[in-house]
Amino acid sequence: MAELFGTDGIRGVAGRYPMTAEMALKIGKAVAHSFSRPGHTPRIAIGRDTRLSGPMLESAFAAGACSMGATVLKLGVMPTPGVALLTRSLRADAGIVISASHNPYQDNGIKIFSGEGFKLPDEREAAIEAHILADDLASEPDRIGHILKIDNARGRYIDFLKDSLAGSLEGLKLVLDCSNGATFKVAPATFAELGATVVTLCAEPDGCNINAGCGSQHPEKLAAAVVAEGAKLGLAFDGDGDRVIAVDETGRVLTGDQILVICAAALKRQGKLVNDTVVGTVMSNLGFGLALKDLGIKMLTANVGDRYVLEQMQASGAILGGEDSGHIIMLEHHTTGDGILAGLQLIAAMLAEGKPLSELAARMQVFPQILENIEVKSKPDLATLPAVAAVISAVESELGERGRVLVRYSGTQSMCRVMVEGPTEAVTREACARISAVVRRELA
Repeated sequence: MAELFGTDGIRGVAGRYPMTAEMALKIGKAVAHSFSRPGHTPRIAIGRDTRLSGPMLESAFAAGACSMGATVLKLGVMPTPGVALLTRSLRADAGIVISASHNPYQDNGIKIFSGEGFKLPDEREAAIEAHILADDLASEPDRIGHILKIDNARGRYIDFLKDSLAGSLEGLKLVLDCSNGATFKVAPATFAELGATVVTLCAEPDGCNINAGCGSQHPEKLAAAVVAEGAKLGLAFDGDGDRVIAVDETGRVLTGDQILVICAAALKRQGKLVNDTVVGTVMSNLGFGLALKDLGIKMLTANVGDRYVLEQMQASGAILGGEDSGHIIMLEHHTTGDGILAGLQLIAAMLAEGKPLSELAARMQVFPQILENIEVKSKPDLATLPAVAAVISAVESELGERGRVLVRYSGTQSMCRVMVEGPTEAVTREACARISAVVRRELA
């Protein structure tokens, strides 16, 4: 079992194992070694979000990679999907993102893309991890690499985003919440250059305010601003820009599932929805599958995590998939989840139909869903805990076909997530509280 790599790279509290400068240097050495071959100098692109610890980890990683002879291409502050794109564009062997996504600023992480812009398969990560833990790679004094700054990185990514949209956004007013994160310059510039009137929130990062009461996990300010500004919609991104949550013109928040349904309907209408199939996850709302069924679209279910959504998409030939959290993958355009890209395609669907976002969102009935995150000391198999298994079984029997229960561990944090869907909010909340109380007693 992996000790370092989780479902989204290596994460932890910055300055504490494994997110120390010393470990970042070892990771840099191991990644450079992994992509080395005789007669070839590996090229590694690296970008980061706006966390205080980002430059420290970026510098340490770059030092480690250069000590193994790699050329490091520094992209600066760049959304995760921008790093994936530029890794391909710059013909790099790998792309590195220094980010902990939607987590608070104290956390940070390192995730790796292949030269094709996809996240690495588990076996490749395992090989890299083995070298990191063994600390068995010696620097090569006759092969010290270069560090190059890519000055036009942001502009190249903005051009890609603009090219994904046919026409302009002239006459459209929208509000953007950049979460004081990696999208703080790219997102406003992209929409403004397409002709939209842009009102920007949370675009003043100070290293410590990323995701702090803002962004895709806290859309309340965005919703209020959309109504106050009389905007057509609002978009909230997370810290590294691979998620998006939307707000309609009435101030109502749309989930990732609703965005997927709207985009799926648009693609089907255009005859572009390959195999009439969309990939969701075990956390997708009950209403998601029902809405797709009404549209004549098949839903496939993957485990939670964008890498698993992507695997299911590639296996089935689907070009659209994602998570209720706002990770949306559009393989017609990109290899990974991209919040700005998804927002652009949502707007394109809205403009094509000539209807307000609230009307398009109404295609999906959102069943009440309560999610509780419980900090745990360890992660034993839940099936081995009789009390937990018993309360889950009891709630499932009571809900029957009117709801469902999902209890799972987080792949990136010491958390157990308890999710319950049901016919009413009161029933759902009570059921979630019962299960959570037992989980907390057994594991917290």
